[in-house]
Amino acid sequence: MSESPYLLRERGREDHAALDRAWEDARTFAFVPAKSDVSDAWLDAALAALPADLRTAHFALLTSGSTGHPKLVVGSRERAEALARVLHEAQASEGVDETILTLPLSYCYAFVNQWLWARVTGRRLVVTRGFAEPEDLRRALDGATNAMLCLVAAQLALLTTHCGDAVFPGVTRVHFAGGPFPQAELTALAARFPNARVFNNYGCAEAMPRLTVRAAEDGEAASDVGRAIPGVELRVGDDGELGFRSPYGAVAFVEDGVLRRIGDGEWGPTGDHAEAQADGRFRLLGRANQVFKRYGEKIALGRLLDTAQSAWPGQATFYREKDRMNEDGFVLLLSPAPSDEDVRAILKAFRTHHPRTHWPLRVESAASLPVLPSGKTDLAALATLEGREVHWRNRI
Repeated sequence: MSESPYLLRERGREDHAALDRAWEDARTFAFVPAKSDVSDAWLDAALAALPADLRTAHFALLTSGSTGHPKLVVGSRERAEALARVLHEAQASEGVDETILTLPLSYCYAFVNQWLWARVTGRRLVVTRGFAEPEDLRRALDGATNAMLCLVAAQLALLTTHCGDAVFPGVTRVHFAGGPFPQAELTALAARFPNARVFNNYGCAEAMPRLTVRAAEDGEAASDVGRAIPGVELRVGDDGELGFRSPYGAVAFVEDGVLRRIGDGEWGPTGDHAEAQADGRFRLLGRANQVFKRYGEKIALGRLLDTAQSAWPGQATFYREKDRMNEDGFVLLLSPAPSDEDVRAILKAFRTHHPRTHWPLRVESAASLPVLPSGKTDLAALATLEGREVHWRNRI
């Protein structure tokens, strides 16, 4: 059998069987979305760059690098299976019998936390196309038995749109990753999933993808990602960026046509700034471009998002913008539209906890926030989103 790495595109309901075959085949494969702006030629060239020792017993997933260019991240199957077993314990999953897909399997979160977890532990994988076929997803949720659900926070609005106030007692674990944890919506989640424990999962594609797991009740802020899972080390560098070292992480990546190996024991960047807490927990301050100086004062959008969400139960995010003095600032964007009372409550929270220079330039809203195929909020589209309504302007 040839040891040439090969490309496997996502095909919907056939993915489960195709992935099983690929995982049992010795050849390394890249599992990528069915539709992508990354060409087959780029992917073929990236796979061709793999050296002999990475051409078997590995897999690769597509993500975006720090430049925004495509990045093929290469993982070890042995390491990934070991991570799935660690997550089984860290997420208290022994009593879970099945996992219901709502996200594309080509997304690292769903690939490891659901497909690979189900394969390693012998659990049932319930394949749906998520909110692309909401009636099918609703049937799966109605029929759930001791089920795990993996979501990103942006999907909660879709859950309300398509399921109303429906209650799903058969879901016993709800996991969030891929963006800010919906700490402010825990009461609503408890009503919808009365028998479920909720977890905040943090990581990055290079970690394949998990670094921390925190039970929702073990913290009060969305930015609190808890402690590192067994085997993983985290540290905050002098520049404030959170780094990691993991025995489960990626072994190499291809970016801009160049292969870069990740050595055993090498510290890698998460792309986030964070604070280490005395009890071993970590609190995110935001992505590298979300921590900046405004009038000489350090702004950490992750911390400000905690403040906004303490007074607002809906979706909230920020996009960057300069003020009339050409100083860096940001706009708070909410969904759905807040009432005047909601806006006053949000501003009161900012007034209580932060100086005026930390306040948003404006408070805006949109009927819904744009999302990527992975379900994450499309941050690049926020500043040009049509139909935004302005509720308040900062006069400084």
